[in-house]
Amino acid sequence: MNRVRAFHHLVLAALLLVSSALAWADWELDDENSTINFVSIKNNSVGELHNFDSLVGYVGAAGNAQLTVNLENVETLIEVRNERMRELLFETVKFPVATITAQVDQGVLAMAAGGGVVMTDLPFTLSLHGQEKTLTASVVIAGEGENRLRVYSATPILINAADFGLTAGIAALQKVAGLEAISTVVPVTLQLQLVKVK
Repeated sequence: MNRVRAFHHLVLAALLLVSSALAWADWELDDENSTINFVSIKNNSVGELHNFDSLVGYVGAAGNAQLTVNLENVETLIEVRNERMRELLFETVKFPVATITAQVDQGVLAMAAGGGVVMTDLPFTLSLHGQEKTLTASVVIAGEGENRLRVYSATPILINAADFGLTAGIAALQKVAGLEAISTVVPVTLQLQLVKVK
């Protein structure tokens, strides 16, 4: 019970920090129309699609962007697998969220906000499972009518479990599920919608 309470406190604290930053945001994430998808490969040939849709994020007036992912809400369409990912892989009691931060060029934002479509390579920092690494994503930023932007990955982002101390968790998942193998490199795609702060 104490571990569950501690988990909820950690999630609440993380989301409160993001919420306080939203007061300075130029764009806010529309979480109902945003998702992050990833594919796991088991036994070297079977691919399965999973997602996170519990997201909080913003882009500030200076182009500073942050996205917080609630790992407790991982969705694999199989509840027992959701539980195993939370407990064995992400260890959400200790690491309840992942955080992505980036700096978006203001000219790119202005062009997209004016109705344009811009493809750009965006460096970002991913904080996951107590580890941090800077990666680059090829993304498309497009204006979607009045006061809305759509951001989506032009190509999958490859996340290596070894970079974030997740290989032991993958081995634990493989053992409990009785699998021959689970890939330690995972392709991730994102589709985000941002709303202009009035």
